[in-house]
Amino acid sequence: MRRLLFLNGIKAFEAAARTGSFAAAGAELNVSAAAVSRMVHLLEERLGVALFERKANRLVTTAAGRAYQGGLTPIFDALASLTAQVTAPSSVRVLTIGVGPTFAMKWLIPRLAEFRKEEPDIDVRITTGGAAVPFGDDWSCGIKLGSGEWPGLIAEPLFAADLLPVCAPRLANQLKRPADLKGPTLLRVAHSPDDWPSWLEAAGAGRITARGLQFDHYGQALQAAVDGLGIAMGIRPYIDDDLAAGRLVAPFALSVPKGMRWYLVYRGFSTAQRDFTAFRRWIIRAAAEPAQRRKSQRQVG
Repeated sequence: MRRLLFLNGIKAFEAAARTGSFAAAGAELNVSAAAVSRMVHLLEERLGVALFERKANRLVTTAAGRAYQGGLTPIFDALASLTAQVTAPSSVRVLTIGVGPTFAMKWLIPRLAEFRKEEPDIDVRITTGGAAVPFGDDWSCGIKLGSGEWPGLIAEPLFAADLLPVCAPRLANQLKRPADLKGPTLLRVAHSPDDWPSWLEAAGAGRITARGLQFDHYGQALQAAVDGLGIAMGIRPYIDDDLAAGRLVAPFALSVPKGMRWYLVYRGFSTAQRDFTAFRRWIIRAAAEPAQRRKSQRQVG
């Protein structure tokens, strides 16, 4: 027989460990902080193991507590997902993808029609979330740029995130060598201040300082480059379609690794879900397909 002891205490502990306080756990579970504290204390007594070190103003999980919470959170996530599947109307199949706004606009959305042709019954929902946004409870999967280390999530590599300058074709004629780049014409992205210095250093032009217009997102900087406002630091795969279509050109062949990769991220139990499995199979195949070949296929079609 399965031995499940004191489920209320287990829920209280998991919420407190995940949120970092009894008060936050109580708000989530709709009980008082004192009630959460009592349930966790009873759980510790029944387990015979201390799960928290109770500091003056904060909770600190013990080694046993960290191990317990690391196993419990995916179990509760899987239970919530299973419940949502069971209670959803049988005709509704929803796939929610967490992805940054530029990745959505520059890569994913232009290709979604291909996925819909293969899986017309799946209702795809895009929710914006970048590397700094936590994996949402309602996400089927996410696409993130980073090191590949997200606790509690499986991360499968999709693309290398290589950097290379891009600009409108008429500006490229003025650029024969990296030394021709001028700081005021170099478009910047606020959350990635190291992109230009990394590329310029690798190109032997480290004395140049980017001082051009600054944007919140790569998508804005790339659109400014298309409009001839300057040279943007492109990142793959954002620039692949624009390069293939001739809207942007890369005046220099040198590309520099950003030091991160793009990953498909998901919880382990997602592999048992048919809709996610179909999307995973499709996106891995699409990520391996060069943009130039896709352009040729569209022209032939």
